Amino acid sequence: MDLRPITQKQKATYNKLVSHVIQSYEWGEFRKSLGIPVLRYGLYHNGKLSRAFQLTLHKIPFIKQCVGYLPKGPLPDQELAEALKKIGKENKCAFIKVEPDVKVTGNRVQATGNFIKSPKPLFTKYNFILDLTNSEDQLLKDMHPKTRYNIKVAQKHGVKVEERTDDKAFEIYLKLYFETTKRQGYHGHNKQYHRKVWETLKATNMARLLIAFYQGKPLTAWMLLNFNDTLYYPYGGSSKAHPEVMANNLIAWEAIKLGKKLNLKKFDMWGALGPDADPKDPWYGFHKFKMGYGGQLVEYLGTYDLVFNWPVYLAFTVIDRLTPLKVFLLKLLGK
Repeated sequence: MDLRPITQKQKATYNKLVSHVIQSYEWGEFRKSLGIPVLRYGLYHNGKLSRAFQLTLHKIPFIKQCVGYLPKGPLPDQELAEALKKIGKENKCAFIKVEPDVKVTGNRVQATGNFIKSPKPLFTKYNFILDLTNSEDQLLKDMHPKTRYNIKVAQKHGVKVEERTDDKAFEIYLKLYFETTKRQGYHGHNKQYHRKVWETLKATNMARLLIAFYQGKPLTAWMLLNFNDTLYYPYGGSSKAHPEVMANNLIAWEAIKLGKKLNLKKFDMWGALGPDADPKDPWYGFHKFKMGYGGQLVEYLGTYDLVFNWPVYLAFTVIDRLTPLKVFLLKLLGK
């Protein structure tokens, strides 16, 4: 194995080797625009680039060490562990957190190479993925009857969904996003984050907005990202006005149709609860909404840490268990 930095000239090759928009070269440029150090590497075998990944570095306050974060990357095996040990040493990392884009199958793949199960996941372990190669008729047939009904309700009420990339549309999206985070009381990225991801990925035709209007007023807005063969739904917001017109259901259906129009194969809904989701879970409403579209509930390998400085790592673990200091790690890693 030979570990080498990825250069800008290798962008196209790099993007073919990674499997998720979070690992795309363009996403790395977005992270750089926020002032976050981004490192890209390739693993070579017999002189040929065979695996690639990028990770970000996050300075730990008050000490001369940082945390590495590698989301949606390759399988955490012995080879990756050796590469990350070298990277961690060169960059004074206390530990590196990895969340591989590796699905659990019947073979039950496992992490190897000194990775330990992390007590703090940032991405969910489960997700809904919809097969966009199916016909529209089949996609509708696979939905929950209530979801199909709600789409028709929105259409009958005259809800209109527009695909937009203009500045005014982005301001509508921001307003609805922060209305939603405030109303539902969950941690969301700041305006600078959203503006930078939008500007960076829109410039490469990897981002667009869908906005649902009712009687001329915006009710729901989604930011959609596309990379390789997949459409992603990472961020969205909605108004509490006119819930009876089911704008959220229609915008999801229009997102699915957009993915098909772009000749994409999968619709990644960005996260879900597990197969036995608890109706009392605060995220159950999101889970149930996504489940209604008939996607496959997939399980990922999970979150692992590769630890180099145990005292610092254990201190982080303690901090994470102390509410309200739990937000500290989320903000540090920019999740």
